[in-house]
Amino acid sequence: MTALTALLSGLVFGFGLLLSGMADPAKVLAFLDLAGAWDPSLMLVMAAAIAVGVPAFARARRMKASLLGQPMQLPAARQIDRRLVLGSLVFGVGWGMAGICPGPALVLVGAGQFKGLVFVLAMLAGMLLFALLERRRSR
Repeated sequence: MTALTALLSGLVFGFGLLLSGMADPAKVLAFLDLAGAWDPSLMLVMAAAIAVGVPAFARARRMKASLLGQPMQLPAARQIDRRLVLGSLVFGVGWGMAGICPGPALVLVGAGQFKGLVFVLAMLAGMLLFALLERRRSR
């Protein structure tokens, strides 16, 4: 049941990305282009996501288990450190250059878009590099 719920959630998320235009790199880049032909429509998508997410996370914090009986695993870290800031900057620069972030990249791969595949492969390479650097750092 958990796998089916995850599949359905992913499909709804992917459909939402397509419906909102967030899987279209040109639309995302137009949103980020404040000095040019700015497209504010993605701000509405983000506001809607926040409006849904805030009450959901507030409820989740009070729950010991999910609706499917799985233990709740919410992030506990609250500190803003150098690693978080640097990771956020790298993410933001990549998003600004490509107009793609991980969720839409998977939608693009599913749609057979080559740019999505390139992004996902680069993302996996970055994750592998991070894991190798973390392993080296912990020694």
